[in-house]
Amino acid sequence: MLVNLRKAIVNPLILFGLILFLICFFVREQSGYFYYLTAAQLVFIPSILQIIFKLRRFEELILAAGMAAVAIINFNIPHSAALIGALIYLLVTFWVAWKGVDRFFKRGFSNTAELMIDVGLIYLAVGGMWFFAYIGKFDTGFGELTTWLTAIHFHYSAFMLCISVGLIGRVRMTKLYKMSALVIATGPMAVALGITVSHTIEIISVTLYVLAIYALSFYAFRLKFPLAQAISVRIPFVTLCATILGSFLYAYGNFSGNTVVTIPTMLSIHGFLNCLLFGSFTVIGWAMHTPATTQKPFSFPVSHIRGKLKESGVPHKGLIDQLEDYVKVRDLPVRIVDFYENTERFRLFASVKWAAWFKPLAFIYQFISRRMDQLNLPFSSSKMEMTGVILLVDEQLDGRIKPRVWKRMIGAETVFVAIYSSHQRDGRTYMNIALPLPFSSMHGILQLSAENERLHLTSNGHGDAGTYLALGSYIFKLPLNENFIIRESNGNLIATHDMTLFGLHFLHIDYDIEEKIHSSQF
Repeated sequence: MLVNLRKAIVNPLILFGLILFLICFFVREQSGYFYYLTAAQLVFIPSILQIIFKLRRFEELILAAGMAAVAIINFNIPHSAALIGALIYLLVTFWVAWKGVDRFFKRGFSNTAELMIDVGLIYLAVGGMWFFAYIGKFDTGFGELTTWLTAIHFHYSAFMLCISVGLIGRVRMTKLYKMSALVIATGPMAVALGITVSHTIEIISVTLYVLAIYALSFYAFRLKFPLAQAISVRIPFVTLCATILGSFLYAYGNFSGNTVVTIPTMLSIHGFLNCLLFGSFTVIGWAMHTPATTQKPFSFPVSHIRGKLKESGVPHKGLIDQLEDYVKVRDLPVRIVDFYENTERFRLFASVKWAAWFKPLAFIYQFISRRMDQLNLPFSSSKMEMTGVILLVDEQLDGRIKPRVWKRMIGAETVFVAIYSSHQRDGRTYMNIALPLPFSSMHGILQLSAENERLHLTSNGHGDAGTYLALGSYIFKLPLNENFIIRESNGNLIATHDMTLFGLHFLHIDYDIEEKIHSSQF
């Protein structure tokens, strides 16, 4: 661990930052709290970035340019020159934020720990904007001191804390961790919104933030680390547990109208301890040993088709060739097997029910979906027949094996254009369904299982199962999950389709499936 610590800290970039900080500290006389942000900009941030990324030489030069710009601002230079320096630093924070966005686009919502790191990287740009506003003396609606403190807030409580929480999640994730991480991720913006809009929102958001920090501190003490790292990783959380009470008391004072803690007191205690203990030991603790990510890149095949499907082949009888490839058909009624293998022999009736909270969004979205001829579900809950046709798709055009498109319509309007294929992973066959969208495609990777003579299809399964968006070279997981259940009843089939967004149920579809009276196979 000491070897890792030495490599992380004793290197040209960090030594450069330390030298710049010492020069700033001894050359310019100013209030101590101004150095809290300078320490983060010159030492803590480049150290954290080197822990997260293996920086290339040109990336180190980008950071060095931003660090030099911050240091120059500390000298007595003209305002226009200082503004240029702040702009350079702002552009560097935008570059860091883009690295967070790029990481997210390669993965999406599939891993809470990595998402926290992404959020931290993006928050740094917000801190850069507040720093730029302070140096430029722009009117933010707040005093100069509040603007400076907000910049500090987004460098420490947003950037550094979110990344530290992400690294803890790499060690182990539970429901408690995920709930607390969600509050930490949204906390900086929620607190800022409360300060701007309402003291009630401020006290609620600060209270949730405090509870989340205490929960994660408890969580950190339950994780196993080598002794030296355990001490270093836990000191920042113990520090936060103490200093965050100052923020709570300050917010309570704003809410009640009775001052309990003043800004000068917050700066002298809260700011100093966060800089000295939280900032320093966060870097030291994770530099000793950085947990490896558990996230693996997505490698399943995706459709190359974007926008509206213009080319298709001859009609085909079913969505799949053999259901036996996905699940043991002996556990299912013959009619269910027949539906998937000979889909054209069946009629489909659907009743769509939107959740009450989602109806305004569904109403607005239908104006878009009609133009795309995709995901164009009716707003009405009336039972309607979905007609359709299944056509083969050129494998070279699509890029997957044996693709076939199922185009479903209600009247003259297209509802779905779904291109069915499959892929295998670790001995399991997944149904790989692509829905072409403008410049992209949505993929539902479904895991199939048979239980109690019912067929279950879900994106909330193991391995590759999930809902993804393919955009350019990026494949990222969406916070969408869908579950299908199909069963036999009185000689016909009944199916349900439920969808959730961030775990919230927003769509339910009931299907009645009956065999056509005069049907013939291809």
